[in-house]
Amino acid sequence: MNKHANFLIMTESVERLRRYLEDELGECRSEDLQGRIEELDDLESLLDPDVISTDVETLSALGNDTRYTLVRLLVEADGELCVCEITPLLDVSDSAISHALSTLADAGLVTKRKDGRWRKYRATNRANAILAVLDGTRT
Repeated sequence: MNKHANFLIMTESVERLRRYLEDELGECRSEDLQGRIEELDDLESLLDPDVISTDVETLSALGNDTRYTLVRLLVEADGELCVCEITPLLDVSDSAISHALSTLADAGLVTKRKDGRWRKYRATNRANAILAVLDGTRT
């Protein structure tokens, strides 16, 4: 986007904000507008792109029935489960389980460790916290 287009968008946004404040406050003085712009700038500065990216990756990892079921299973297990214990509980292929567990590990929702020839998985604190929030908001 060129400078002129950016300027027009910014001007339109400021004008819309001015009209909003006028509706909310009954009038909008320059200092009201400037103060609100500064508050919004401060709010925007709190939005860390790396945090947002990580959170979106985490939520995306839960956006699939198999992956969500795996996390739910590992949280409820309250400990490690071997893949050989998980497989009979789900009606999906071994490769689908393996792929789902890999995605969940990449997203920080499960940890894996090798124990001899067995792979064991455990829900992370992050997974426990997310499911606790979901459980607490269910009516």
